[in-house]
Amino acid sequence: MADIKDPENTILMELKGGTVVIELLPDVAPGHCDRMKELARAGAYDNVCFHRVIDGFMAQTGDVANGNMEQDFNLRMAGTGGSELPNLKAEFSRVPHSRGSLGAARSQNPDSANSQFFINFSDNDFLNGQYTVYGQVIEGMEHVDAIVRGEPPAQPDRMISVKVAADG
Repeated sequence: MADIKDPENTILMELKGGTVVIELLPDVAPGHCDRMKELARAGAYDNVCFHRVIDGFMAQTGDVANGNMEQDFNLRMAGTGGSELPNLKAEFSRVPHSRGSLGAARSQNPDSANSQFFINFSDNDFLNGQYTVYGQVIEGMEHVDAIVRGEPPAQPDRMISVKVAADG
């Protein structure tokens, strides 16, 4: 396992291929990091599908309202919802959307991010300054690379579990 410097700001995402270790960036986007930890601790991300996965671009997930593959799952609705918590204000920064970075998914409104996020497959500099970056994959990117593609994928992959490293 990667050398985890700050367990309180490290996410362990279990995918079918193995564990993805994500270092959160609370100095850059404290609100988004707090939201991810809150939802992870509530178990809200467990069994949520990757509903939009574009080769060479990114894998999007995190629709806790409509993406849970164990609760009244409807693939056509996945990607249309968020959590019951209020939307987040944008926390744009100079951190680039590089390979393995975690970005907040949102609508056209910059302050509409909620629970959905994406992991960049490649350097997507055209997103810089337009979407909040709040984490970086530090281990297990090969498992992200193996996520089934599609918009939506016919047989989507899921986050089996998402935990804060500090919680064991």
